[in-house]
Amino acid sequence: MTALFQQLPSVDKLLNASQGQQLTTKFGHSAVVGVCRALLQQSRQFIQQNRRLPDFLIQDQAVFAEIERRLLQQSQVQIKSVHNLTGTVLHTNLGRALWAESAQRAALTAMGENVALEYDLEAGKRSHRDNYISELVHQLTGAEAACVVNNNAAAVLLMLATFAQGKEVIISRGELIEIGGAFRIPDIMAQAGCKLVEVGTTNRTHLTDYRNAINENTAFLMKVHSSNYQICGFTGEVAEHQLVELGREFNLPVISDLGSGALTDLSRYNLPKEPTVQEKFAQGVDLISFSGDKLLGGPQAGIIAGKKELIRQLQSHPLKRVLRCDKVILAGLEATLRLYLQPEKLAEKLTSLHLLTQPVEQLQRQAERLKAKLESVLNDEFSLQIEASSAQIGSGSQPMARIPSVAVTIAEKSSQKLTALLTRFKKLSSPIIARVENNKIWLDLRSLADLEKLLTALDELN
Repeated sequence: MTALFQQLPSVDKLLNASQGQQLTTKFGHSAVVGVCRALLQQSRQFIQQNRRLPDFLIQDQAVFAEIERRLLQQSQVQIKSVHNLTGTVLHTNLGRALWAESAQRAALTAMGENVALEYDLEAGKRSHRDNYISELVHQLTGAEAACVVNNNAAAVLLMLATFAQGKEVIISRGELIEIGGAFRIPDIMAQAGCKLVEVGTTNRTHLTDYRNAINENTAFLMKVHSSNYQICGFTGEVAEHQLVELGREFNLPVISDLGSGALTDLSRYNLPKEPTVQEKFAQGVDLISFSGDKLLGGPQAGIIAGKKELIRQLQSHPLKRVLRCDKVILAGLEATLRLYLQPEKLAEKLTSLHLLTQPVEQLQRQAERLKAKLESVLNDEFSLQIEASSAQIGSGSQPMARIPSVAVTIAEKSSQKLTALLTRFKKLSSPIIARVENNKIWLDLRSLADLEKLLTALDELN
C-alpha cells in the first residue's frame, strides 16, 4: 500500500503539467486546486479499501479528464430542467406554474437591463414598485389597490401583523388549514402576534358563532378558502357576504385568504369551479390574498388586493420591505396579469391553463408518438400501453377533482426492472419524473410541457 500511495501525484505536479495549466486557464487556480485536493483524498481512501489505484490514475490523460469532468460538474446548476409526466400540472415539488412566454421575456429583460422599477417615467420621479401590479389588479378585479409579497403565506402574515397584532382574529375551526410544509394558519397567527379565536366546529360554523365571539379586542373576521381539502356530508359554513354584513354592524373589516388565486371562471373551460377574486370582492370583502404561481399561472408571489386605505397601511408596515418581490418576479407577474386582459386568448397563452385544457384527442396523439419512441429505445422486456388516465391541477387546488388524460404505461413482471428504469429516467440530462401505480410506470401527458424535448431526451437511453 505504501508503494501505491507513493504513486499519487502531488497537487503541484498536476497544476504544473501542461494539461493542468490549461485547466487553470479555463476554470481558475482556486477551483482546480480544490478539485485536485478532493480527488487525491478520495484516491487515498480508495487505495485503503481496494488496495489498488483508481482507474483514472493509471494513465496521465485519464486523471486530467477526471479533473475536467469534476470541474464541469461543479459548474452545473443542480436545479435542472425535468419533464413532468406525473399528471399533476401545478406540481409543488417541480416548481408549480410554468411561466407564459411573455412572462419569461419580461423577466429576462429585467434580469439583463435596468428597468423602471421604482421610477415614474412620466413624472420623472420615484414611484412604488407595486404600482404596475396594483393598477392591473384594479382593472381585472375591481379592487381599489394591491400590494405584492413573495408568497401567499407572507401575504397572510403581513395582513395579520399590520391589523391584528395584540388583538384577536375570529376564524372558523373548519378553516384552520395547513398550507404545506407544516405551515399552519394558527402558527402564522402566532408569529404575527395576534390571538386566534376559533368558532364553530370542524364541519359546521354558523353566523351566530362569529357574532358571539366579537368583543372590543377583535381586529377582524377572517375566511380561509379550503382549496387543499374537502369536508363532505353534514357541513355548513358562513358565506363572505354574511360576514361582511356582520362586520359592518360592528365596524370590523373582513379579510379572505383565497389561496389558489383564480382570476377567471374555470368552469368555462370544463374545469372544476373555483371561487374567483372578483366574486369575493362582489360580496364586499375588504382584503383578499391569493397566490401568483397557482391558478393564476405566474411566478411565486402573494397578492393582497382591497381597499386603498388598508393597502396603504400594509405598504407602510416594516415587514413589507422584508417580504417584497424583486424586479424579475414583478416583471413576470405583470406580464402574466396582462394576459388576463385578453380573456379569449388566455387558454392559448397562459401555459398552465393551456396544459389543463388540452383536448384528450391531442394527448392521445402525443401518447402514440411517445410510445413509439419508447419502443425504439427500450428492450422487449417491457410492456408498453396507452391508457386513459386521471390528472389533477395540483398545488392544493381541487384535490378531489380529476381531469381526463392519457398516459403511456410501462409494465414488467419484475418490480426491480421498473425501479431500475425509473433510475435511468432520473439520470437523463433532462430527467423524467413519472408516477407509479398498480405496478406500472405512468407517463401522463397532461402535465408535459414539451413533447419534442422529451423525445430528444429519450435518445440518451440508447
